[in-house]
Amino acid sequence: MTETPISLTPQDALVAVMIAVSASDLDIRTSELVTIQRIVNHLPVFADYDLDRINQISQTVFDLLEEEDGLDALFGLVRDGLPEKLYETAYAIACDVAAADGKLAESELQLLAEIRYELNINRLHGAAIEQGARARHMTL
Repeated sequence: MTETPISLTPQDALVAVMIAVSASDLDIRTSELVTIQRIVNHLPVFADYDLDRINQISQTVFDLLEEEDGLDALFGLVRDGLPEKLYETAYAIACDVAAADGKLAESELQLLAEIRYELNINRLHGAAIEQGARARHMTL
């Protein structure tokens, strides 16, 4: 990774959280990528987002996850770039990406718990967000 410090826009920070959740089980599935693309294409917070930045942010996340304290660094970047009012949004879209493939690996659950902790998501609010994601991704 480069020596120059990077900073993330609020949208970059949201994308970084989604990419981290997708990569957490070391198996980035098509359904997760489609979910990320759908979220970026449809949520109002991404209305003016440059889609070309997704690849750059993805590479930044991958590079950080290879470093010893990379997850801590990633959370620092996310907290620095993301206004507090979007913390629950970040957790909600992270849950949607995790639920997209119909199964939650232990590593995904651990990362979601870490996101809840790092973004100071209230337990009750977190449970409601998780239930919403579960309901949206149910199959017959």
